Amino acid sequence: MGGIIIKRNFIEGDKVNQGDSLYQIDPAPLQAELNSAKGSLAKALSTASNARITFNRQASLLKTNYVSRQDYDTARTQLNEAEANVTVAKAAVEQATINLQYANVTSPITGVSGKSSVTVGALVTANQADSLVTVQRLDPIYVDLTQSVQDFLRMKEEVASGQIKQVQGSTPVQLNLENGKRYSQTGTLKFSDPTVDETTGSVTLRAIFPNPNGDLLPGMYVTALVDEGSRQNVLLVPQEGVTHNAQGKATALILDKDDVVKLREIEASKAIGDQWVVTSGLQAGDRVIVSGLQRIRPGIKARAISSSQENASTESKQ
Repeated sequence: MGGIIIKRNFIEGDKVNQGDSLYQIDPAPLQAELNSAKGSLAKALSTASNARITFNRQASLLKTNYVSRQDYDTARTQLNEAEANVTVAKAAVEQATINLQYANVTSPITGVSGKSSVTVGALVTANQADSLVTVQRLDPIYVDLTQSVQDFLRMKEEVASGQIKQVQGSTPVQLNLENGKRYSQTGTLKFSDPTVDETTGSVTLRAIFPNPNGDLLPGMYVTALVDEGSRQNVLLVPQEGVTHNAQGKATALILDKDDVVKLREIEASKAIGDQWVVTSGLQAGDRVIVSGLQRIRPGIKARAISSSQENASTESKQ
């Protein structure tokens, strides 16, 4: 269905509701098609009525042998054809009615309208490649995330081994925006794509977020924090306190009970924010050195200052 655009009923960039009129296509040709279809239906109904009368007459005469069997069969065939033509004519009226309704182009969803690709007076066709306008739903909004296959497999292994206790129900997701700020709304994970992108070696996750103020826009780059669950028997260590030796193994300097510096090899394969997740090598209560690393070495004694005390000292010097 196509025609000439005679009116645009929305302002570009404004919110539109489902069912709102976006464009009006000239209805005159479509109304003419509907009138023609209705006329064809009336003609088909009249022909069918006449064929039914003829058939009934032939059926009555056949009982008394006043007509031949061939005349009766011919009348029955003509009635069947006439009734089939009525069905075709009714379908044509329905299609013409639908086409006329489509002359009023409405929004299929509630969202924000984009730039109109046509102007008043433009000819549009049913199968044209370009859309008239794009309406995007912004609240709620979907956020597509990618997860490497390595992380995907690691998480499955950790869940199976009991290292991670997954969140019951919906998995919460938080976002960091491009300006570094945390998005105020919390989303939920909807699904994980069961296929792997061969070019990137990753799987796609989709989350849904409330977006009442339109802070999230299509195409925006964000960083997602997915709550995989609670990890069992692990420690979080500031990244400043973890280094790697020549063999690439993670290490940390700690103070023992006698305030002697000790070097520990640790397992720290994943970072969360500015902290490493340490699965082995440290115990709860260990004092990890996170500053002044260039002035100390294993075996010497050092005086411990908590991070809060160091920050207070730094602020007093400013």
